[in-house]
Amino acid sequence: MLDLIYAGGWLMVPIIACSIIATAIVIERAWTLRRARIMPENLVARIWQLHREKALTDDLILEIRDSSPLGRILAAGLINRHHSHAVMKEAIHDSGRHVVARLERFLNTLGTVASVAPLLGLLGTVLGMIDVFGVIMEVGSGNAGVLAGGISKALITTAAGLSVAIPALMFHRFFDNKVDRLAMDMEEQALRLVEVLKGRREASGELAR
Repeated sequence: MLDLIYAGGWLMVPIIACSIIATAIVIERAWTLRRARIMPENLVARIWQLHREKALTDDLILEIRDSSPLGRILAAGLINRHHSHAVMKEAIHDSGRHVVARLERFLNTLGTVASVAPLLGLLGTVLGMIDVFGVIMEVGSGNAGVLAGGISKALITTAAGLSVAIPALMFHRFFDNKVDRLAMDMEEQALRLVEVLKGRREASGELAR
């Protein structure tokens, strides 16, 4: 492995750095975007029960807001529960945009790694091929072994760059789709709660889903 790194030249350093960054982001996002953490089970039903018991105090709403991303969106609506249906929905949409932006944290960086890594590999190959043609000019093309060795070394960076870029791109698409699904589910639950609180929908069976 070290021989391949040395053979790839100095451009292997930023490629390895991209690999470390991508790995760290994937681990962090996999832990952060767990559904149980984003959308605690029965949170909406619990809020409805507190509302029915007239126990939904401002302190409890702040506690709900700090408990999870879904709680933050629900709290935005609950803070405005004495206002109109439209005001509650607008508060939920505003809070939802901020929550989704936080869920998308580091995904742009992961996408950048997926784009840059193969370009770094290609640059390494181009530089390597320039060196190969330099050798040809000096010693000629009669020694096939020397030329083959030089070309194989030139291709190492391309292989390394693609090895980093392919999984980075796959995880970027995966997490991006996961954030989209979570955002839709959170908005659906929040708007369902608003409808129930405002008496536009029956609570039975709606908040248990």
